[in-house]
Amino acid sequence: MNPLDFTVEELDSLFDLADDIQKEPEKYAHICEGKKLATCFYEPSTRTRLSFETAMLNLGGKVIGFSDAASSSASKGESVSDTIRVISCFADICAMRHPKEGAPMVAAGRSSIPVINAGDGGHQHPTQTLTDLLTIRSLKGRLNDFTIGLCGDLKFGRTVHSLVNALIRYENVRFVFISPEELKIPSYLRSTLLDKGIEFEEVIRLEDVLPKLDLLYMTRVQRERFFNEEDYVRLKDFYVLNKEKMELAPQDMLVLHPLPRVNEISVEVDDDPRAVYFKQVQYGVYVRMALILRLLELA
Repeated sequence: MNPLDFTVEELDSLFDLADDIQKEPEKYAHICEGKKLATCFYEPSTRTRLSFETAMLNLGGKVIGFSDAASSSASKGESVSDTIRVISCFADICAMRHPKEGAPMVAAGRSSIPVINAGDGGHQHPTQTLTDLLTIRSLKGRLNDFTIGLCGDLKFGRTVHSLVNALIRYENVRFVFISPEELKIPSYLRSTLLDKGIEFEEVIRLEDVLPKLDLLYMTRVQRERFFNEEDYVRLKDFYVLNKEKMELAPQDMLVLHPLPRVNEISVEVDDDPRAVYFKQVQYGVYVRMALILRLLELA
């Protein structure tokens, strides 16, 4: 499952369903009774795994699964293909996170139940992208005609790659990529933007572009994606969004973050009404509920 698997119209329909779930949760409270979600997480996660589990429980279903590879038969050498065939005997739908790029796609090809990609290595994080899109649509009222700044680890940040690939399908979305040289967007993403004639710029200083942004998408520098500690330590605090910098931003600019954060957003920003990253978490539950229902063909 990837946001690009859906047409823009299908995404709108999915977000409409998520909106309805938010407004009338009781209408959906028992719709998945008798259904089971398997959460197969081969690497650590707090928000994504618990968000999926909360989504299924809110729909009246049940949850099985594992939260790290060590507690699964992967520790004995079992392949993803074999694991998903076994899981297909136990559950009706699966959410999988894996450190290896493409693993959920391999699983989907072998599975008899729907498999949702809950993140694969530095590649994609599709359900976070659905969360981001729903947050923007709900709080801005649209998914077109804005300037979005993406700041931090743009090289390894799978949430950035997924979000950019989704947003380029909407009209008049302008991108500002804010990163140190070592963490610039990968060449394939730059080529995609150039091929499609999408407007973008790459800068190093956050302060220079804050005044013209409608949205700021902050990301952490990810220790787990670095090959050596020295590079991580040098870059981890390259950007810190604080009150002083927020004064440069428009009064209606929204700050998003896929979380977890480390130091890149000061806690003093949390009380700013433009900081919506914890609202983002709640939207993530609604959109995962909607996705489960659509993939199980219950809505």
